[in-house]
Amino acid sequence: MEYARTNGAVILYDAAYEAYITEDLPHSIFEIEGAKECAIEFRSFSKNAGFTGTRCAFTVIPKELKVGEVSVASLWNRRHTTKFNGVPYIVQRGAEAVYSPEGKAQVRELVDFYMNNARIIREGLAQAGFSVSGGVNSPYVWLKVPEGMTSWDFFDELLDKANVVGTPGSGFGPSGEGYFRLTGFGTAEATAEAIERIKKVFGK
Repeated sequence: MEYARTNGAVILYDAAYEAYITEDLPHSIFEIEGAKECAIEFRSFSKNAGFTGTRCAFTVIPKELKVGEVSVASLWNRRHTTKFNGVPYIVQRGAEAVYSPEGKAQVRELVDFYMNNARIIREGLAQAGFSVSGGVNSPYVWLKVPEGMTSWDFFDELLDKANVVGTPGSGFGPSGEGYFRLTGFGTAEATAEAIERIKKVFGK
């Protein structure tokens, strides 16, 4: 925040997974002092309410955020009203329902379900001897691939020997090489089965 304010930079903050934060961490960048002067936050219904594919989201742009003397919020409004026809009404009503008492309870149940899947993955991989991280404040779990393998080598072996698919870390850039990502977005049965297969192939 200090860097952005000092250098006139704007932070684009993706809060799509804020509902998955379980530790004592901010759920919004605007919980941090000074953020209204240098940050834009993107919110999505895809990950918390299963709205993937409906293209329904919203953007939070504080009135305090300016480029020179020009309000970024006014620029964003001009862009949006010129280039975008809006989300279909039926999808908007579905998004509205997310904030009802029933909707909030269903979202919490859904998030808890996926986080339990992430726990199963994290614990199962650790039992198999992998170095793991994640699965605490997001439904994704990362593992360090075995020595001498690239992330794509691991992908091939996992698919060939265990019939399990994940995401090679190299797809996230050079720093992701040597790592592999698995997701808690699935059924409990498929998640448990996948971990058992991985343990049979790679377990120590």
